[in-house]
Amino acid sequence: MTDLKRYIPILEWAPRYTRQAFGDDLVAAAIVTIMLIPQSLAYALLAGLPVEAGLYASIMPLLVYSVFGTSRSLAVGPVAVVSLMTAAAIGDVAQAGTASYWEAALMLALMSGGFLLVLGVLHLGFLANFISHPVISGFITASAIIIAMSQMRHILGVEAQGQTLFEVLLGLLEKITAPNFATLAIGISTIGFLAVTRLRGKQVLRSFGLAERSADVLAKAGPILAVAASILVVALFGLEARGVAVVGDVPSGLPSLTFPSFDLELARQLLAPAVLISLIGFVESISVAQTLAAKKRQSIDPDQELIGLGVANVAAGMSGGYPVTGGFARSVVNFDAGANTQAAGAFAGIGIALAALFLTPVLYNLPKAVLAATIIVAVLSLVDLAALGRTWRFSRGDAVAMVATIATTLGLGVEIGIITGVAVSIGLHLFRSSRPHTAVVGRMPGTEHFRNIKRHDVEICSEVVTLRIDESLYFANARFLEEEVSELVEASPNIKHFILMCPAVNTVDASALESLELINARLKDAGITFHLSEVKGPVMDRLKRTNFLDDLTGRVFLSQHQAEKETRACLDAPSGSDTPLVAAQKASSSTGT
Repeated sequence: MTDLKRYIPILEWAPRYTRQAFGDDLVAAAIVTIMLIPQSLAYALLAGLPVEAGLYASIMPLLVYSVFGTSRSLAVGPVAVVSLMTAAAIGDVAQAGTASYWEAALMLALMSGGFLLVLGVLHLGFLANFISHPVISGFITASAIIIAMSQMRHILGVEAQGQTLFEVLLGLLEKITAPNFATLAIGISTIGFLAVTRLRGKQVLRSFGLAERSADVLAKAGPILAVAASILVVALFGLEARGVAVVGDVPSGLPSLTFPSFDLELARQLLAPAVLISLIGFVESISVAQTLAAKKRQSIDPDQELIGLGVANVAAGMSGGYPVTGGFARSVVNFDAGANTQAAGAFAGIGIALAALFLTPVLYNLPKAVLAATIIVAVLSLVDLAALGRTWRFSRGDAVAMVATIATTLGLGVEIGIITGVAVSIGLHLFRSSRPHTAVVGRMPGTEHFRNIKRHDVEICSEVVTLRIDESLYFANARFLEEEVSELVEASPNIKHFILMCPAVNTVDASALESLELINARLKDAGITFHLSEVKGPVMDRLKRTNFLDDLTGRVFLSQHQAEKETRACLDAPSGSDTPLVAAQKASSSTGT
């Protein structure tokens, strides 16, 4: 039963569900539903799908995540970045507005869900760690800029296409001289209204004497108010006849459960985008979930989150939706509104289902410019160019990865952008670890501590040289260590003992072992005794499975203090006598730290 609860978390919290939790979850769900309805419609438009696809992607995924997810606050559904990636992925394999385009979106959701499920079952969530935070930050910033600019065509009421910033700008410049002024007026006024309600709405409402909770709900309802007002204006003044693009007929009812026909060639074309969407969605989702959980001292199981998000995406693919993940804004709203359990998400899904059943007829006159304005206001909060400066001051390598991600995403598209960012990050990591930080160390006077001779005034002995290596030893840096030791020995004509200090060495691979053996042999030929100090237990265990310790000319010391003390004693001892070091070499070897 314990294993079952692990994979189906609802079995853990549902038996303890209280009336108080029900009330809190219901209120939170109502607020999230109000926010999610216009967002779902808008993000479907961004993905190039009919607006009802956004509603469908916000019903079943929410319901199934409440069963399999571990976050009590995460609100799953369509998000801006994943919607953009969806449009980029399926725009290459199908024509927007066709049945095959929607079919590709369903296939993409199923493949993304399947990949997440495999990662979760095999406990491979660590793969997402290869996408560094600066890369994610740069990717989201660049994607937000592309999204905002791509929606300007709906604000201007013109036709303009493109998947990169330059393509979008070129398309807009070609048509900007002939905007639809009615559409432009609706779009600009909606952007202004949404920006004001987002930034100052709650404070303004509080100044009129509203309670904090009521003011918060009304402020979050800004997009709904904009939708309702725009529908009314278009209907009253007949603006559709004046060229204002509207949503049109939206089918009423719930999505039917379907399974898209499997097309091997389509699956092959969508494989890479599905993997990227899965990883980006998971990283964004788990970051939000863990941040919110920490505020209430709750825990998140990353592997189970993979399963929860995987099942949610499979559900989206089987119910007319497209890839989904946990949204930052709506999850924060869900948390602030007092969501106690995953049931809040299920209630929100029910709310969206009711909207799909009863509210779709009134959406006919909804201007696409209003949905575009909703997207623009939402994504501009994701642009964080200041992060580039902060990252540059702290780590120029990470800043380079961030700049590469932003530049390639803006110039070449979202898929190439994130791949470039990951490749640059991994490349920089390999470069840094191939040339690890090393330091010749000496004793701090009056202590047992050893520090870099270039940073501190330390005691050193010309006949005993200690090199500290601050990285695990593996194939990429093995030759570097050989060169460091050779140069250090060449620069130390009086050296009799060489100590390799290993407090940061967590592993030694086969290539590094060969390098250690070679160093030992070279030092032996030069009449220098080779020692190790502060070797960790797991590393020591591996060394014991080889002949290295038998051939080692010196000894493995538990601490650097012991190493220096006994090597110096060996130097001071009369010729031919058994020093503590010699006796220890004859008797035994250390076991590691």
